[in-house]
Formats: sequence, structure tokens, C-alpha cells
Amino acid sequence: MSVKYIQTGDAVDYTPGANVAAGDVVVQGELVGVAKLDIQTGKLGALAVTGLFDFPKAAGAGTAIAVGARVYWDVAEQVAKADSEAGANKEIGKTVKAAADDDALVRVRLTQ
Repeated sequence: MSVKYIQTGDAVDYTPGANVAAGDVVVQGELVGVAKLDIQTGKLGALAVTGLFDFPKAAGAGTAIAVGARVYWDVAEQVAKADSEAGANKEIGKTVKAAADDDALVRVRLTQ
């Protein structure tokens, strides 16, 4: 059996069980995507799984993230971190711009 090309893979279909707002991060197992548009409950939409996004990050001492670092989404805290916390946080990609301790956002190249 041969492989069949479907699409570029920049986005994946998603039908949510609850409303999803544009900019929401959605975690499905190890797959993390970002809703680029609002998606209504039970309606087919799409999640971006590639691209550059500014993710929220915790601010304060010890929260800086260097450029090129792997970053992870902490579902409980709803922030990007440089720590996988033993696999509890899901990898979202690598930073393309350093984020200082006081920064509330970190720019990430989302890759899955």
C-alpha cells in the first residue's frame, strides 16, 4: 500500500466539544494546535500546527527563555515554559526570540 498526499499540514481539522476562541491553545494527546478563528461547539474548524505565535509565559525571576530553546505548553497554568515537567507539559516548538524574566510573551515557531 502506498502513501497518499492529503495537504500541506499547516492546519488540522478539529471539532470541539465546547466553544474555542481564536488564539486558544488546544492539546490533543501530544498534538498541540492554536485556533486561528473561533470554532463553535460541534462545528468543524481548524487548528494551526505550524507558524510563529506569541504565547503567554509566566513573568518573574527565573522565567526567562533563551532563543532557540524548546518550549512546552503548561495546560494547568496556560503558559509556555522551557520545562517539560517530566512530560506533563506538551512540546510546542522552539523560541525564535529570547524572552526576559519580565516578558509576558514568548515568540515560538510552532512545530509538531
